Amino acid sequence: MDWLEAAARVRADGRSAVLVTVSAVRGHSPREAGAKMVVTTDGSFDSIGGGNLEATVTDRARELLAAGARTPETITMSLNDRVTTRHGRQCCGGEVTVLLEPLPARPTVAVFGVGHVGLELARILARHQLIVHLVDSRADQLDDAGELVGQIADVRVHHAPAPEAVLADLPTGAHVYVMTHDHAEDMVLCDAALRRGDLSVGLIGSRAKWARFRKKLIEGGHPPTAVDSITCPIGVATLTGKSPAVIAVSVAADLLARLAADADPRGPTHVAELHDVIG
Repeated sequence: MDWLEAAARVRADGRSAVLVTVSAVRGHSPREAGAKMVVTTDGSFDSIGGGNLEATVTDRARELLAAGARTPETITMSLNDRVTTRHGRQCCGGEVTVLLEPLPARPTVAVFGVGHVGLELARILARHQLIVHLVDSRADQLDDAGELVGQIADVRVHHAPAPEAVLADLPTGAHVYVMTHDHAEDMVLCDAALRRGDLSVGLIGSRAKWARFRKKLIEGGHPPTAVDSITCPIGVATLTGKSPAVIAVSVAADLLARLAADADPRGPTHVAELHDVIG
């Protein structure tokens, strides 16, 4: 596939990539300025000319992916027989400057239970650069969710009589909110999420509800440390209103602060500053 289709597919899959562009050429080169390719952790799509140039740039792109880099950088390479790299010589005779632009994966958020609170939360999330899964075992609860498709977020609506099947297909690191109409369904989802062990999970409810869930999950064989990775109650503690809109704002504010912290190289100190602002 060409670079544009590859970039679109990687974005839809919630994966990171690096867009590589030949930004300037002096003398002879394998490709003209403007040639592009997309590099992922396990593949590359299209070409900037092959050979030493492409291999060197691909190596660097994968280093950026491994480091979670978000800042573009340039590489300038001379393509003559006097320059040797780990990938050998390329003797076109020119000089090529290449721009590497990280394309970070959009975070994935899954809302299980699209009732009053879930729908209000979805309306907020739909305005952000996210992949949002809206899941409910009741088909009629998803009627209003269709209005959110086509907004800034990539919103995907699932009618799932067994919602844990959708949970099984989420990417590693997805943010999961369990807020269904049925505590038994909530329990099944919490159990399934813990068995995966690679998701960020929040459960709507009171401390009393969480105490009952915690006890049952531990009795079900989950280690206490794993069970305690589930956040309950969810949201910003200082926003205490109980209306669906207030709860949704609280949960969204907490999530956006977490996502900003993940993306910000300033680290935990800046996270605290973000929570101070929203709290």
